[in-house]
Amino acid sequence: MTKNKPSILFHYSALIILLLSCNAFALETDAEQPITIDSNTATYDDLSATSTYTGNVISIQGSIVVHSDKLVVYFVNGDAEKLVFTGNKAKFKQTPSVGAKDITGESFIGHYFPKANQLVLIDTATVWKDDGIYSSHLIEYNTKTSLVNAGEKTSDTKRVHVILKPKEQPVK
Repeated sequence: MTKNKPSILFHYSALIILLLSCNAFALETDAEQPITIDSNTATYDDLSATSTYTGNVISIQGSIVVHSDKLVVYFVNGDAEKLVFTGNKAKFKQTPSVGAKDITGESFIGHYFPKANQLVLIDTATVWKDDGIYSSHLIEYNTKTSLVNAGEKTSDTKRVHVILKPKEQPVK
């Protein structure tokens, strides 16, 4: 064996570190990924710069997946600026980082702003994050930082309900 030649173990270790580092950043770039939409029907209105999808709509951007009955996409200068999804209930899921538990949510109405990394859930909204359940009329969720803001600052009548479950302890 020559002194300057790296070992096979070194090559495998470097490859594993490279693969893990690529995956660690993959979900932080959800907003940079294309949006794909599958549905039963689709229409595009050039005058209003909107496209409407109905029937078992599935929209995906990176690790963000939304299931809804209807989706309307609003375009500005050819870019998807806002996606409004509705359903009984529309549901979303996102994997915040490799190996992390998915964040899920549902509401009757949702507004997704891909460039702002913002998902706004309206009307009987619920988000399941880590060991907590957040329910309110309005929930804002940042898809880049996984920050959940629940409730309306201007309303005393619409309350936020949170359940924090104890973390499961490993079996000894």
